[in-house]
Amino acid sequence: MALLDVKNLHVEFTTYGGIVHAVRGVDFSVDEGETLAIVGESGCGKSVTVQSIMGLIPMPPGRITQGTAHLRGHDIIQSKVIDGKDIRGNFVGMIFQDPMTSLNPTMTIGAQIAEPLEVHRGYSHRQAMNRAAELLDMVQIPEAAKRARQYPFEFSGGMLQRSMIAMAIACEPSVLIADEPSTALDVTIQAQILDLVKSIQKDTGMAIILITHDLGVVARLADTVSVMYAGEVMEAGSVDDVFYRSAHPYTLGLKEAMPTNQTGRSRQLKPIDGSPPDLFSPPKGCSYAARCPHTMEVCLENNPNAFAMQDGHAAKCWLHHEECEVEAEDLYQA
Repeated sequence: MALLDVKNLHVEFTTYGGIVHAVRGVDFSVDEGETLAIVGESGCGKSVTVQSIMGLIPMPPGRITQGTAHLRGHDIIQSKVIDGKDIRGNFVGMIFQDPMTSLNPTMTIGAQIAEPLEVHRGYSHRQAMNRAAELLDMVQIPEAAKRARQYPFEFSGGMLQRSMIAMAIACEPSVLIADEPSTALDVTIQAQILDLVKSIQKDTGMAIILITHDLGVVARLADTVSVMYAGEVMEAGSVDDVFYRSAHPYTLGLKEAMPTNQTGRSRQLKPIDGSPPDLFSPPKGCSYAARCPHTMEVCLENNPNAFAMQDGHAAKCWLHHEECEVEAEDLYQA
């Protein structure tokens, strides 16, 4: 049994313009010590997927209409409590995308890291503050005891992100969700943050769900990958499957739009033409059909199920149907 197993997750938002079908039938799972990357362009539903599991989407206007999320066999969508303890911040931690807006400017960094320890672990304030300093030291912030008494405005962007990591791992969660943890950072600090997250995972054995649109980060950190588009998982598999045996036109489009630094290799970047579908009224067929270079009639009328390529590798594309005359393998070899 997977540590966290999400099945058929549907999330909607009621707005003045109608109902936005933000997440439509998402499945994924992650095991202990494993890193799952959820990738896709902005607005595809990556963050909403994990925030709904954490109970972080406002209800209303949001609502989970279908689906389950089992953490060690407990459905955490139906019950946010396991053995009398809250899930959020305890069994599942989260590194938010923008530490500048996620941290409380009126509280010291140490007090914010100490708070979940007092709430979930019953630490006294003194014990929690001492542990907060230890955690800041663990995430390689110098003079940790002094820094714990400072406020967010006194920290650089990289230090704030490290503080967010310290807060997320304070209660030693089973699952750590990292929502684009290095987006606002320069490349050197980004590399340090990613190495830090991987090092903490190695020491603690926690599972990581990494939300990103950066395929370079995926290649560096992930074990398995789910590629999302318009609220659906279009392709899922091991990182090698998704990168080297791509089985969906959207995945191939993302790869072709990514620059290369290989010596002696020069090619023109190919953007994906068109725009994502309107999720107020999702298409009847495949979500990617309007932008896909291989669209067939069946794509416009019927949304495909996930076709299995090999062990653990699947793609939602009619090109893999047994009656399809197009040789999909010839189209997708990178």
